[in-house]
Amino acid sequence: MNESNHENCLQNKLKSQHICDNFHGAIEFIGRRWMGLIIYNLLNGPKRYYELLEEIPGISDRLLTERLKELENEGLVEKRILTSSPRKVEYLLTEAGKSLEAVLLSLLKWVKDNKKLKS
Repeated sequence: MNESNHENCLQNKLKSQHICDNFHGAIEFIGRRWMGLIIYNLLNGPKRYYELLEEIPGISDRLLTERLKELENEGLVEKRILTSSPRKVEYLLTEAGKSLEAVLLSLLKWVKDNKKLKS
């Protein structure tokens, strides 16, 4: 293998590793417990904290708070203070968060089609 081919091979390997790392990071993030359900519940529009808590049976108060903060930090969810009261807030998906809709719906279809998965 000549030096030019070797360089191309090395560059492709580094590029593939970068893509693989990013893909793995995204799957790990979205796959965190309750993360997908929170995003899924926000697909229909903004929700108040207690609405999310009611719509996701089994999630703890602490974990919902933590996950919402992580989604905010990643730019997928926005926390909006309602003008009616400084204590009232709602959570809504950003454009980046909304762009996950096709991914989540495809994953849900895959799960439905492949009921072999155990919970």
